[in-house]
Amino acid sequence: MNAPLPELPAVLALGQPRLTAGFDLAARLDRPSHLAVHGPPPRLTEAGLTALAETVTLRGRGGAGFPLARKLRAVGVAARRRGTRPAVVVNGCEGEPACRKDAVLLTRTPHLVLDGALLAAEALDAATLVVGVTRRTAEESVREALAERGLTDRRGRALRARVVRLPERLVSGESSALLRAADGGPPLPPGRHAHASEEGLGGAPTLLSNTETFAQLALAAHLGAERYAASGTATEPGTLLLTVSGAVPEPRVVEAPSGVPMAHVLRSCGAGPDLQAVLTGGYHGAWLDAPTAYAADVSRDGLASCGGSLGAGAVLPLPAGTCPLGEAVRVAHWLAAESAGQCGPCRLGLPSVAGALADVVAGGGRSALETVRQAAGAVRGRGACAHPDGAARFTLTALSAFTDDLAAHVLGGGCGRPTLGSLPLPLAAGATEGSPESAERLAVDWTLCEGHGLCAGLLPELVRLGPDGYPALAEAGVPAHLRGRALRAVRRCPALALRLDRELGREADQGN
Repeated sequence: MNAPLPELPAVLALGQPRLTAGFDLAARLDRPSHLAVHGPPPRLTEAGLTALAETVTLRGRGGAGFPLARKLRAVGVAARRRGTRPAVVVNGCEGEPACRKDAVLLTRTPHLVLDGALLAAEALDAATLVVGVTRRTAEESVREALAERGLTDRRGRALRARVVRLPERLVSGESSALLRAADGGPPLPPGRHAHASEEGLGGAPTLLSNTETFAQLALAAHLGAERYAASGTATEPGTLLLTVSGAVPEPRVVEAPSGVPMAHVLRSCGAGPDLQAVLTGGYHGAWLDAPTAYAADVSRDGLASCGGSLGAGAVLPLPAGTCPLGEAVRVAHWLAAESAGQCGPCRLGLPSVAGALADVVAGGGRSALETVRQAAGAVRGRGACAHPDGAARFTLTALSAFTDDLAAHVLGGGCGRPTLGSLPLPLAAGATEGSPESAERLAVDWTLCEGHGLCAGLLPELVRLGPDGYPALAEAGVPAHLRGRALRAVRRCPALALRLDRELGREADQGN
């Protein structure tokens, strides 16, 4: 079973490094090192910065791909209309287990990110700059970088700057969850759809974008539009950052020109020729079968044209020796457990999707397959954030990419391969670095269970009722944020049949 990704994977540049320039000189570029590599950024007006972002067609690199120029323009207009100073927020909250590009930027070249954020803050006359992170090393690096620039959160400063650290969860990367946490609330989507450009941090118009987006903005300002566009494609100039893991010797963060062939990325990272498929965009992304993936170009338009997704830049090749649908079940259960627990279609619907997919793998037949499709369709567009949509896309594209395996599980006795755990997931509750991801798991003593169903009501993310009315448990470890509720479900089981075990995982039990 693969361990979670290292906090800072090795970095590989395909072609001339830009975002990763200077990484061969130092583990972290402090302020003098940064200036030696990149030089000071120019000063740009709001109109000049907006025109630059528009000229290089800079889009958000966190997944949605929204044009940055439109955000800049919207924030400026809203601030002037309301007569208030806006805010700038850097979203470095990578809760995606298969992504590390933002962590690498914030930890190794934080001043490049701050260059972009400060360019925007000065152009918009922002009053506040906030950098949201989820990992300790990124937090320490950004705090040090702010101190090197003399930026603080003290009252009376022209620009107040601070770092906000959120829990390491997928939902922490949702923009409204970051804004809510930065305002002192819980790090969860608020359930109301307001545009940050109109009403964001503290109610002020807010320019909120991903870490890499601000670093790319800084590069465009340093290089100028013409030099910036010398790399990449005509419609998507510049480079992009990818996190490549799965069926490779070691995970890597890769900087490559937009439009680079996927085959070149995979070969450069050591992926073998016998891949089953490639997951593009991460766990909210889309599966591509191997022939389609190898023929694809890595760009937003290139991947979308063949059914893939650039998303947050995660690329996960899947090896031939593992059951692909079993791998999808593991991730689907994790996605269900990552629900913010605020929307019924998400909190209850995603466990249904994962459970139905597990039924398919276990030989549930055509009825189980139809249940997967119905459950996935039912959750789309019904959440306070994009989490249910992303989880449904992940599941449905798995059904499309692995048709032969699907037929083997639906019509026969399965594909005959074990689930190796090739897709990285975070450590479960009670686990430590180097231990199995499933350190704590729910278990049922079937000699005691009477099918009361109380556990499914208390913990739908990990327990559902099967067709016979008895609990069916998620094939995943108990995540840290659900451990308290798992213990509550154990204590309240009327038959004392439910327990929380510390285990070595299925592979260890099987002697693998």
